[in-house]
Amino acid sequence: MLLAAAGTTLASAAAPGEGDAELREVMFVGNNWDGTADVVEPGGDLARIGRINVIPDKAERLREIYTDPLKLAFFLGIRQGPGEGHDQFVDDMYATPDGSAMVVSRPSFADVVSVDLATGKLNWRFRVSGFRSDHMAVSPDGKRVAVSASTSNTVHVLDITTGEQRGSFRAGDKPHENVFTDGGRYLWNMSIGEVNTDLDAPFMDWTKGDRKITVVDAGTFEEVRVIDMRERLDAFGREDLSDAVRPVAFTPDESKLYFQVSFFNGFVEYDVAADEVTRVKELPKNPDTSEKRTDWVNDSRHHGMSMSPDGEKLCVAGTMDDYATVVDRRTLREGPLVTADKPYWATVSGDGRSCVISESGADAVTAIDFATGRKVATVEVGDHPQRVRLARIPAGWTGPSAAN
Repeated sequence: MLLAAAGTTLASAAAPGEGDAELREVMFVGNNWDGTADVVEPGGDLARIGRINVIPDKAERLREIYTDPLKLAFFLGIRQGPGEGHDQFVDDMYATPDGSAMVVSRPSFADVVSVDLATGKLNWRFRVSGFRSDHMAVSPDGKRVAVSASTSNTVHVLDITTGEQRGSFRAGDKPHENVFTDGGRYLWNMSIGEVNTDLDAPFMDWTKGDRKITVVDAGTFEEVRVIDMRERLDAFGREDLSDAVRPVAFTPDESKLYFQVSFFNGFVEYDVAADEVTRVKELPKNPDTSEKRTDWVNDSRHHGMSMSPDGEKLCVAGTMDDYATVVDRRTLREGPLVTADKPYWATVSGDGRSCVISESGADAVTAIDFATGRKVATVEVGDHPQRVRLARIPAGWTGPSAAN
């Protein structure tokens, strides 16, 4: 298919059922500034298995950008804004159900692509609306992937195998995190507003835009609920907190939502059925961290949360405070502060025993035991790791074949 305004398919992906092979669990680590993704063991020593170039079409994309003044303006704006002086080549990634491909959002190229794990070539490319792609989420059945198009305030939902768009919906300003709930029946999007200006003083909060949680029916993409967290935070007596909802973690029964907000060293607990904020946890500040909000990356003080499979522990990445910690969900008491260099994300290991964080400042991924709160493993990865996702790929895979 030819490029369309909001999407494109380069070539047909493997049909469902083709290439069925024994699969193994791994973790994908997106190296944002490198344009690569490392594949590591899902637990234990996190040993690196292989590496994938997710920008094999870089020369072609750059030719398109540098011959279009508007695309070039946004490309350079991403570099100087959220990219901290670097191009953003990898934001989020998931595996296709048959494990044959990695599907990746590439912010600086404003697209989502499917990379064949055997050959390293692209199966398809979807060009998002606007000029930047961001966080994704995969449906519980693994067949659909949602991606935020941050400059058009749109969320696209794609067939993960073919790249065809199944639907889309409008969200708030700068849609960010996406989460499927209720077995894939609903899709939640959290919009964070404008995070790339220096208008960070509390009295300038009105400049950040329309921040809200948008919940849609994942089948029809019709809006079923909008949650303005400003009202809920104010009712709880925390008018001082930003309502820009950043990384989130649901309890296993999806009755409680935990989330981080801009500029805050801590997180908020929200009761979904009662529709109210119930607790706020403030975590320690690092005395060496600058108190100037404009020094914090993309308005984040803390960015990254995950929850143990039993729902008893939360893992929190204290991004600008250079630590991660495991928090008891019942008491909200934090464990040891594990030193980490600009931790940017948190997920759960394949066996569920550890929280795995990306140390974007150290180009490493680190596992922290949920039971003890202590670091148990670290592995070096590529330049500026951010998102870390569990995936299943063919057993025996060590990287794309050099013959292809």
